[in-house]
Amino acid sequence: MRIAILGYGVVGSAVAKALIENDKIIRARCGENIIPVIALARKNKKNALIPITTNIDEILQRDDIDVFVELMGGIEIPFQIVSQILKKKKPVVSANKAMLAYYRYELENLAKNLAFGYEASVGGGIPIIKILKEGLSANNILSIKGILNGTSNYILSAMNTKGIQFYDALKTAQELGYAEADPSFDIEGQDAAHKLLILASIAYGLRAKPEDILIEGISDITSEDMYFAKEFDFTIKLLGIAKTKNSKVELRVHPTMINKDKMIAKVDGVMNAVSITGDLLGENLYYGAGAGGMTTASAVISDLIDIARNEFKGPMLGFRNDFQFELLNKDEIFTKYYLRLKVEDKVGVLSKIAQLMSENGISIDSFLQKPKQDEIHSTLFFTTHSTFEKDIKNLLLILEKQDFIKGKPFMMRIEE
Repeated sequence: MRIAILGYGVVGSAVAKALIENDKIIRARCGENIIPVIALARKNKKNALIPITTNIDEILQRDDIDVFVELMGGIEIPFQIVSQILKKKKPVVSANKAMLAYYRYELENLAKNLAFGYEASVGGGIPIIKILKEGLSANNILSIKGILNGTSNYILSAMNTKGIQFYDALKTAQELGYAEADPSFDIEGQDAAHKLLILASIAYGLRAKPEDILIEGISDITSEDMYFAKEFDFTIKLLGIAKTKNSKVELRVHPTMINKDKMIAKVDGVMNAVSITGDLLGENLYYGAGAGGMTTASAVISDLIDIARNEFKGPMLGFRNDFQFELLNKDEIFTKYYLRLKVEDKVGVLSKIAQLMSENGISIDSFLQKPKQDEIHSTLFFTTHSTFEKDIKNLLLILEKQDFIKGKPFMMRIEE
């Protein structure tokens, strides 16, 4: 089986290297050689393991390519190229979560019964796509909770263990190569959201796009939030969450307080983990490296082996179109919340906050006041009983207008 690699960067070169070095074991497992014959790169590279071209048409016009591996990144251009390939009735393997977040259903319609592998788009080397599509296919998936971005998880882990502020942890992550020079895609939750949308399509048939769901990043988290979390036995993680509520599904990506004894709370550093709860299975946690050249190459080559074995059957997303869940409106999310408020240190402030919360149908579950850092301001921490997203958002708008509130109120969701 002859393959073309579209994008010869860290992952593309790792795919070529693994196919060449592990050729005997791969052949033993699928019954044929999988041979990388050409790769697309932005510029010619010295010492490349396979022939390189900078001209995409040179690859697309060849008749001897059996499978195309798309590792370009981006959205529109890869979608156009992959669409051309599928129209030529050629199988595709892709690691492009951004393209799939926006165009997975269009690609499924083009692919029809062609093989389209995308295991590498979520969770790096964790075979979470296959687990959802095959291993858990008998289950009604009650929830998915995932640490889907290693950069954010490293930063939050460093803030928690070292007691440092966000930007110091980010700087260290960049120095270690865990974060890009422009880390916004990771730290603002977009990367995790793309991956969550792919999982939600497999589990629920949801056709949502990133702009349809709640997405928040971690850049506003402070050491004060870490202080509170430790005091109340919480850990803070950036989670992608999908939960069923009747025939609707809530989808959200945001920093989350979770009990420190939960399995997923113990996942630190750049590692990824996905907790899936099924009605038959109960809760299972899938853990592993979520990024890196060889890690992602492992998932890409797994798809190539499945194509060689002729194991791709049925729709690409594995969810028939005659039944699908509906996306829950963001305002209808119902959970517990954490609030951090910087206030004037004077009589009546606490009672006024409690009154405003009560007027908005929100009850206090716990309260903590951090020792003062100056003579005029105090930091107050609250957790609430479960309430609706629309009510907590309305409370925040009201609080922001109060004279005794100093600085923008901060809110984080709590997941049990």
